[in-house]
Amino acid sequence: MNLPNVITELIKTQNNFDSIAYAKCFTETAIVFDEGKTHNGRKEIETWIDKANKDYQATMKPLEYSETENTLKTELTGNFPGSPITLTYYYEFEDGLIHSLKIV
Repeated sequence: MNLPNVITELIKTQNNFDSIAYAKCFTETAIVFDEGKTHNGRKEIETWIDKANKDYQATMKPLEYSETENTLKTELTGNFPGSPITLTYYYEFEDGLIHSLKIV
């Protein structure tokens, strides 16, 4: 699967539970929408993913990427009810980084 470099890095950092490196995949003013909450800016994103890593220990396996839709379907496996689950990540990019991410 041919993924943008920043998405490959995001998956790697998620699977290594590296919250700092994960947040660096985003622009300074990026926005993440997940579980009904909005996380604004790189620092909030780092705090959000750090808590999620501690709570769920989730790893990502890419299943399908659409370059035209900027979506990535993943299998998420971790310490949560119903694991594994399939989620879709909707991206917007800016200067090679993620500017917006919505997880559904």
